[in-house]
Amino acid sequence: MNRAELADFLRRARARLGPSDVGLTAGARRRTPGLRREEVAQLAGMSVDYYTRLEQSRGPRPSRQMLTALARALRLTEDERDHLFHLTGEQPPRWEATSTHVRPGLLLVLDRLHDTPAMVVTDYGEVLAQNALSRVLSGDVLACPPRGRNMIRSFFLDPAARELFPPEDRPKRAREQVAGLRAVVSARPKDPEPASLVAELRTASEEFANLWDEHEVAVRRGAAKRFRHPTIGILELDCEVLVNSDHNQQLVIHTARPGTESYERLQLLQVVGLQDLTPTGP
Repeated sequence: MNRAELADFLRRARARLGPSDVGLTAGARRRTPGLRREEVAQLAGMSVDYYTRLEQSRGPRPSRQMLTALARALRLTEDERDHLFHLTGEQPPRWEATSTHVRPGLLLVLDRLHDTPAMVVTDYGEVLAQNALSRVLSGDVLACPPRGRNMIRSFFLDPAARELFPPEDRPKRAREQVAGLRAVVSARPKDPEPASLVAELRTASEEFANLWDEHEVAVRRGAAKRFRHPTIGILELDCEVLVNSDHNQQLVIHTARPGTESYERLQLLQVVGLQDLTPTGP
């Protein structure tokens, strides 16, 4: 691991980004350009002390999971991500059947969506990035352990995840998720990740197994969804799904129709919820 080169690369990558580039508010006047260390740590889901030690050439070798989080936080290109892995003595994830690297351009679009919840997910439900309002609506998924970042797994195995939807909507949501996963597995039979998820859920969830045996298939597209928020109440949102050129990553955007009660509630959610997410510090 080349600690000196890693530290220099991280400092330069941080210096070229501003808060608006990553969906954060600028806050108080800044003495130096670029993001603060605590902002990078927040975006990557690590402690400020850990990230500071990396920039000071005295940190331990980051895990592959942490390197992936840093690449996203610093909006690295694929070449830059590979360089980051090489500096730590790791091989970059070149041979993934489904890439989990989100291109900086897609992250830029995500960060510009200030007034509507949006996230980037794989076509089999793995959350790769969220904007601030998405974290307010459905929780900070990337702060969960890796196994808790798949929406389909969480829906069938974590009762708390179902609380995001009204009880009467859950059977339809379950059927849609299984049908969508069936389409992914059929389209990419050699991809181990979706197949592994199916095998796990067929064993762990009787509901999933029964739905899977019905052999329904449906490609995920836009639709109206209802969400439950403990403070704001029910929000009925239109879901638009935009896919990248490889069709294995999706930008999912939820909007409310102007003039509706859900539109007013979404505006209220933005005011109330984002107050706790605004970065503070020197």
